[in-house]
Parts: sequence; C-alpha cells; structure tokens
Amino acid sequence: MSIVLDPWGHIAIENYERLLVEFGIRPIDEVLNSYIINHKYFTRRVIFGHRDFNQWLNAYQSGGKVAVLTGLMPSGDPHLGTAMVYEELRFFQEKGVFVKMAIADAEAYAVRREDRDSVVKKGLDFIAHALAWGINPDNAEFYYQTSMDSSYYRLIQLFSRKVSEAEMKAIYGDLSPAKIMAALTQAADILHLQLDEYGGFKYVLVPVGVDQDPHLRLTRDLADRFENELALKRPASIYHKLLRGLDGGKMSKSRPEYAIHLTDPPDLAEKKLMNALTGGRATAEEQRRLGGEPWKCIVFELYTYHLASDENELREVYNDCVSGRVLCGQCKRRAAEKLRALLVEHQKRYYDFRNNVEKYVEKPSF
Repeated sequence: MSIVLDPWGHIAIENYERLLVEFGIRPIDEVLNSYIINHKYFTRRVIFGHRDFNQWLNAYQSGGKVAVLTGLMPSGDPHLGTAMVYEELRFFQEKGVFVKMAIADAEAYAVRREDRDSVVKKGLDFIAHALAWGINPDNAEFYYQTSMDSSYYRLIQLFSRKVSEAEMKAIYGDLSPAKIMAALTQAADILHLQLDEYGGFKYVLVPVGVDQDPHLRLTRDLADRFENELALKRPASIYHKLLRGLDGGKMSKSRPEYAIHLTDPPDLAEKKLMNALTGGRATAEEQRRLGGEPWKCIVFELYTYHLASDENELREVYNDCVSGRVLCGQCKRRAAEKLRALLVEHQKRYYDFRNNVEKYVEKPSF
C-alpha cells in the first residue's frame, strides 16, 4: 500500500526510509561532508532527506545569492514540533543566509476555515515565538500571504495555466477549490524570492516536515514549466522527521493534550511529559534485565530533537536506557527538568517580543 503524504492531515509516519524510495527524496547522507552541515539535526538524522540541497550548498559555498524560506500555518499554538522549523531557520541565518517566513493566513482561512481575526493574531504570535527562538529580524523577513503585492498574486494566476486537475489529484488526492488555491499560493511563497523585486534569490532552500513534500513536488514542476518564461529554478528542500505527539501519534496544534506548546506553563508541560509514551518494559524488573527500547520512546525523541545539547549526553541517555541502568521514571524526571529550563528561558524572550512584534511585519489590511 502506497504512503499518502497529506499536508493538511494528521497522520504519523513510521517508515522514513520508504519515503526516500516512493517519492524520490534523496538521503541526507549524500551531503553531510559539507562544512555547513554541523547542526545536531543533520548529525542525528532528524533531517533525513533532501531535494537538490547539494546544488543549493554549491551556490552558498561559491558566494551565490541564496535564501531560506518556509511557512507556518497560524492555527492552534506553536509547539515543540513548530520549534524545529524555527531552529532550522536560526541555524541557516547564523551561517549568513537571508531567511523569510510566510504566515499562511490565506490557507488557514480557506482550508482550515479559521476565523480571520484569529488567524491574524495567531500570525503575530508565531512571529514572536520565532524571534524568541533566536531568529534575528535584521536578516529576516516575515509576511502574511494576504499582505503581498500584485507580483506575488500574478504568480498564482500564471501558475494555474500550467497544471492540470489530474496532476493535482495525483499529488494531493481529494481536492477542493480552497486546497487548489492554497497549493498554488504555496508555490508563489516558495518561488517569488527568485523575482528581482523580491531579491532575485535564484537558489531557495525550503526546510519542512516531510508531510509538506506534496507542495515541493508541485512547485518544482511549476518552476520547470516557467523556466523560460519567468527564469524560475527548482527550489531545494530538506525534510525533517515529524516529532510525534506524546501518545505516539502526530504532534499537532489540533491535538493540544498530546503536544507541548511553547507557552505551556512549565508545570503543565512537565505533567504532560510524565504521561508520555515510552519504550519501557512491562515491569521494572524486566527493564533492568532486558533494557528499554529508546527507539519507541517519545521522551528519547524529545532528547534527540531538543533536550540533549551534545552527542555525549544523547549517547549517555541511550545507553542508560538500553542497559536498564535508568528506568523510565528517572529518565522522565531528568527530561522534565531540561524541558522546564527550555520553556522558562524561551517564554521570557517570547513575552518581550510579543509586546512589539507588529513592528516586524505588515498586518493584512482586511
């Protein structure tokens, strides 16, 4: 049975290796010899695949005009899965790369059917969290889809000519007018940076969760079809694994009880973590004898994605688990302390930025 990637759904993905085969995503190991690749998401294979990242890296290393762009859906509240995108933007910005972040308010209104005023307010919240995570506004740009000017919207109109309904159904499955609009708008988000008036960045990298790959496949096809007419180039992309929810399903803003949100009170976040699914055995005696299974454990995922700062620490957590030296309760308490520290520090910065975030973005006029 084929895997279906639904950018609007809530499925959990079990087999990432299979995605490489079914969708032609290249393994990230191909490019790990580049000097820019020194972030834990690469070394820990949290980022596991790419499309044309090698070409983007060549342009970066030779002084070409490169940028990184991604978008966020302003529904629900940002959580630790959202923070993975912030972390990737922050990393590339530290390398001197211009970053741009779209607030997908048109998509949230049309596809998610979110209240318009709520979408605009939540967009400000997502930007404040991005700034608090460490993205420097001096070398970044934030925008709402519905605040863009005519050239951006002209791209959407032009793109509609060179894609068929059958192609879009093959990529997305069930369609609606709102989903067609959202998909073409996302293509404009990804490709508009190549136009001269938006900076002329011919090498654009899009870091996303792998569930968003359908948008990249459509956009790359459209870039090919407009290569002569608009001098567009295929965007590159990197794909990170999806941080699972605390119950083992997909961590989603629409499932708040199974997600750790960036504004959760630390006591609540600790309580959620202490109830998370682990890779522990049925009894303490059995776990001491056989060891735990960290590859099944949500808490170990949190260490891998956010809580373990270096490889020695992560290796120690792993070895303590598989040897049975540390049981799940003790491991969770250690993780809870680290999570509390992360949230307390982040929330201090977030509330500072939240009070003046409107100076960093143009809000939609209606």
